[in-house]
Amino acid sequence: MNKTADRIAAVAFLAVGSLFMAESLRLSKSAYGSAVGPNVFPFLLGLVLALLSIKLLFETRGYKEAVGEKPRRQYKKFLIIFIAAVFYAALLETVGYVITTFLFLVIGFQTMEKGALWKSIAIAAGFSLGVYGLYVKLLQGTLPSWPIWFQ
Repeated sequence: MNKTADRIAAVAFLAVGSLFMAESLRLSKSAYGSAVGPNVFPFLLGLVLALLSIKLLFETRGYKEAVGEKPRRQYKKFLIIFIAAVFYAALLETVGYVITTFLFLVIGFQTMEKGALWKSIAIAAGFSLGVYGLYVKLLQGTLPSWPIWFQ
């Protein structure tokens, strides 16, 4: 753990989370055919990001000063996840939320820690189906649905 890098990341993510919350308030409060407006989801994500950033800021106070070698940078993992995120954004509308989120999470989990493929698949499926069910079915929000060949 690098104290300086974690503090910089915490402040940056706190700013991004605050920006998400502030900008989501500028979105309309309701959408046609949806009980949940388009402002709710970005606001909640910004709130979670801001709260986790504040938690990280407090945690960095307890870090010991590291002396010795620097950790190795992991460019390959970063590049894999970055490319997966670009494909996720590009395919979200055409392939649908559940499938693209599932694939993105499996790739992300396996990139960060190889092995336990079935565990990654189960968690990714549970998360993508759970969020879709909670947001679309229960809260009556809108997300890109299943692709045409699944409907």
